[in-house]
Amino acid sequence: MVDNIFAWIVFAIVIAILLFIDLYLTDKRKERISVKSSLIWSGVWISTAFLFCLFIYFFIESGHTKAIEFLTGFLIEKSLSVDNLFIFLMIFKVMNVSNANQPHVLKWGILSAIIFRVLFIIIGVGLIKLFQPVTYIFGIILLYAAYKMAFAPEYKIDLEKNPIIKFIKRYFNMNSEYHGRKFFLKEKKKVFVTSMFLTFILIESSDIIFAVDSIPAVIAITRDSFIIITSNIFAILGLRALYFAIAGIVDIFVYLKYGVALILFYVGVKMMISEFYKIPSVVSLFIILALLGGSIIISLLHKRSISQ
Repeated sequence: MVDNIFAWIVFAIVIAILLFIDLYLTDKRKERISVKSSLIWSGVWISTAFLFCLFIYFFIESGHTKAIEFLTGFLIEKSLSVDNLFIFLMIFKVMNVSNANQPHVLKWGILSAIIFRVLFIIIGVGLIKLFQPVTYIFGIILLYAAYKMAFAPEYKIDLEKNPIIKFIKRYFNMNSEYHGRKFFLKEKKKVFVTSMFLTFILIESSDIIFAVDSIPAVIAITRDSFIIITSNIFAILGLRALYFAIAGIVDIFVYLKYGVALILFYVGVKMMISEFYKIPSVVSLFIILALLGGSIIISLLHKRSISQ
C-alpha cells in the first residue's frame, strides 16, 4: 500500500497542471478538434501517464511491482474508456449537439467523472477490506460485463423512455433549445434546464454505469488505493482529445470491443481466483497488451481486406 505523502503531493500537482491544460486552455477552442490534433494530444496524455509510471518505478517503495500495476490498470481503464466514448458519440448525435459545443460538455463530464471515480474506488476497496467475499460479486459483475459487451445488442438511446430525461422534464422547467454552452437559462424570473444540460446528464449517467464495470477491473489488479486512483485519473485525462480521434476513425476498430470484452473476462476470472492463486502483475500486463493489441491488429487487417 502506497502511503507516501510525497507521492500523493506529486500526483496532486501533476493532475492540477494537466487538468488546467486539458480543461481550461484547450476549452477556448471554438472549432471542432481535428483528428490529427486529437491524435497528437492523445499521445501527449498517454506519454504523461508513462512518465508518472517511471516516477512510481524510481521513487516509490516496491516501485517495480507498483509501476507494473499502474501500467496494467491504466491500460485497462483506457481501453474500457474507448468503448464508453462510442456511447458519447451516439448521445451527441441523438441530442444534436454541435461540434463546437461537444468539448464543453465533455469538460464537465470529465470533472464529474473524477469525483465519482474516487468515491467509487474508496467504497469498493473499503467493501473488500470489510467483507472479503465481495471479490466474488465484483468478479461476477466483470464476467457479466464481458458477456454484455461481446454479445448484447448495440446500445440505443431512447429519449422518450429514458428515466433520467423523464424525471428532469417532469420536475424541472425545460427549454428544449440550445443557448450556446449554457446549462441553465433564466427567463421571466424562472430557471430553465437547457438541452445542453440534458446532454451532460446523459453523458455523466453513462459514465457512472461504465464505472461499475471499470472500477472492479482495476481492483482485480491491485488493492492499492494510490495505484487504483492514479491509474483511473490518468486514463480519464485527455478523454476529450481521444473522443475526437475516435470520432474520426470510429469505423476502423470494429473488433476492439471483443478485445476489451476478453480483458473484462480475464480480470473477472483473476479476481474470483485471487484467494486461491494470485496471477503475477507482469503476466496480467502482457495478457492485456496481447488482447488489446491483437484486437487492434485484427481490426486493421479487416479494414484493409475490405478496402482492397
